Amino acid sequence: MRSTRSTPTAVPTSTYRLQLHPGFTLEDAADLLGHLDRLGVGAVYLSPVLTAAPGSGHGYDVVDPTRVSEALGGRAALETLSAKARELGMGVVADIVPNHMSVACPDANPWWWDVLRLGRDSPRARFFDIDFDAGPILIPVLADDGDGGRAALADLTLSGGCLAYHDKRYPIAPGTLDPGDTAEQVHRRQHYRLVSWRRGDRELTYRRFFDVSDLAAVRVEDPDVFDATHAEILSWADEGRIDGLRVDHVDGLTDPGGYLRALAARFPGWIVVEKILAPGEEIPQSWPVAGTTGYDAMRVLGGVLVDPSGEADLTTLALDQGVEADIGEVDILARRHAVEHLLAAEVHRIAALLPPRPPRGGGDPSEAALRRRREAVAELLCSFDVYRSYLPEAEAAWERAVAAAARHRPDLAADLDAIDHRVRTDPRGEAAVRIQQTSGMVAGMGTENTAFYRATRFAALNEVGGDPGDFAVTPEEFHDDAARRQAHRPHTMTALSTHDTKRSEDVRARMAALSETAEAFSEAVRRWTERCALPEPALNLLGWQTLVGAWPIGEERLADYLIKAAREARLGTSWTDPDPEFEDRVRAWPGRVLADRTLLGEVLSVVESVRGAGWSNSLAQKALQLLGPGVPDIYQGTELWDLSLVDPDNRRPVDHALRADHLSRLEEGWLPPVDDTGAAKLHLVRTCLLLRRELRPSGYLPLHAEGPARRHALAFARTSEESASPDLAVVTTRLPLGLADAGGWSGTTLPLPSGPGTWTDRLTGRALAPDTAGGPVLARLEEVLDRYPVAVLVRR
Repeated sequence: MRSTRSTPTAVPTSTYRLQLHPGFTLEDAADLLGHLDRLGVGAVYLSPVLTAAPGSGHGYDVVDPTRVSEALGGRAALETLSAKARELGMGVVADIVPNHMSVACPDANPWWWDVLRLGRDSPRARFFDIDFDAGPILIPVLADDGDGGRAALADLTLSGGCLAYHDKRYPIAPGTLDPGDTAEQVHRRQHYRLVSWRRGDRELTYRRFFDVSDLAAVRVEDPDVFDATHAEILSWADEGRIDGLRVDHVDGLTDPGGYLRALAARFPGWIVVEKILAPGEEIPQSWPVAGTTGYDAMRVLGGVLVDPSGEADLTTLALDQGVEADIGEVDILARRHAVEHLLAAEVHRIAALLPPRPPRGGGDPSEAALRRRREAVAELLCSFDVYRSYLPEAEAAWERAVAAAARHRPDLAADLDAIDHRVRTDPRGEAAVRIQQTSGMVAGMGTENTAFYRATRFAALNEVGGDPGDFAVTPEEFHDDAARRQAHRPHTMTALSTHDTKRSEDVRARMAALSETAEAFSEAVRRWTERCALPEPALNLLGWQTLVGAWPIGEERLADYLIKAAREARLGTSWTDPDPEFEDRVRAWPGRVLADRTLLGEVLSVVESVRGAGWSNSLAQKALQLLGPGVPDIYQGTELWDLSLVDPDNRRPVDHALRADHLSRLEEGWLPPVDDTGAAKLHLVRTCLLLRRELRPSGYLPLHAEGPARRHALAFARTSEESASPDLAVVTTRLPLGLADAGGWSGTTLPLPSGPGTWTDRLTGRALAPDTAGGPVLARLEEVLDRYPVAVLVRR
């Protein structure tokens, strides 16, 4: 059924992301809308609201896509929120998860339960990506103390007409339970087998999300499956309750472009996709979406604030400490670990689709030939310089991957040629599809989840969608990127913090300031390491950077973060094979540092030396994001300073009452200082968001300062809907420590676009004197930026 709405919903001026959970429901979100409206937010952006696994704290583990979660307030609460947003003139954007569903608790997922009960005869069997020809569905849940899970089978029981394993329940197929049967006898008759949790990485019979066996992939490429999984979502649009969709993990889908075209045909609103783009990569032009969720913009917004002169000292420090500084080398090793261990089941399934090259002289394929086929698949999966290719579109990415794999393994060239021929001949075939789906998993697990925790030379760069090998972004590159975004994807989302970022925007901003004092910081880390080192070099470098970047941080928060980082890196411990002694040493480290008054005093001295510069960087990147091309998203709570780390740290409760108090003072005319309250950031956010609603800026014009400190100013101009010439200018400070060392702005000026009217800084209310000769106004930066390190100038 097509939507009854005849015209696309307007693109939001901005979004504000809310993380819903049972402790912060749709009702709570509705109560917050008035505050967000006063802040200037264009649309409230909700984390997934469909029914998720019991106790879910994030909503990405959907178990029933046909119902709004009762734990979040249910359908009625969503309707109330939508109606209130409409009254305020705000939009509603919803996050959806088309790629997978949670199967952690089978009795909570009615579709999965039916498949386990009836096997391939279930009406829902085709909903999931299951290889029924491989035998029973393998469910990797049994404890394994080295016996392959055999002893754990003794814990199976019969309860209430089901099989039970501790707190998990599994269905019994009709006619497979006789009086007097043991649980193990009944288990052997089912369409599934409970097996050791360790087997999930080697021989799983269903596709999953990354290496998470509790998340089973859904076949939304089937029109009936699409209809069933999207009926509730599309009804929200048909009823006018939502205006936009954020599509999670688009690279996991069989046919991302086909899916998005089907979605856009039924949903006429604003659509953005969670998509990691490599530097210089763009999403296929055929995708009918506004753009991505903004990691590509984040890389540039933060990178332009990094001092390139700090690279040499930080690289030397990493090498001296025994940390690999070549991200390319670290990356390939991490990807190979992913394909050989974490994703071996996926590699084997792909290899089974590809006939092995027959041995010379004919005859049956040898075991060596079969092994070579798997090695060729694994090498190819490791060789993509993007997350995935989109055949038959974007064929160049596929060609580069095949060529790179052949260079790395020339002994596999013939096998790679055979794979290449098979895939090009049938680019929509199962082999081609599964290779492309899996390459994204390899990149995500190898690069982001592992390599970024190993190559810790400068952690501010090790962000989702980031490129640690590209140390800094020049102002020219920044302007080129912004102009390109305005020209090609003006309504794409831009972001600085998300629920997936490894550290918040304000942590990264303070870390960026360390690049300006790289020599002194490197010497400090050497001293600190001699006094109190973490037990693994890459983790040690990450620990000191995190302590400085996220301070003030408590012992428990820091320890939890470091344990997660260590397990992701898989150098001294891991999720699957934790080393208790290693982890005890890691967990003890924060307490040792905090208890050493001399050491802690040195750390706090470094924090104090970059705190102000970090604030300046935070305000700069926020202004660049909020008024630059694209639709800016504000992650919950980041309108004040937010020093959060990777999830679940970044899902901690937000003190909205404190923010409301500050907002009330701002509305009364308060001009807050730049201090540890973060009120200056709130002032900037409110000013920029209200301006976006008022002016609806478009276009992009780089502005270039003149004078001795010109390289420390980063500025641009845009044009409002009602103007024929640029009438909005954003001016920010770049590399503030270097600016201070050079003596400040010292006569540096910024020529503003010519035109009638007076330029006024909306942050301070001060007007700039016009040029009486009728030429461009020369803004004196020592005056314009005397109160705040940024200025938001409007000509009226």
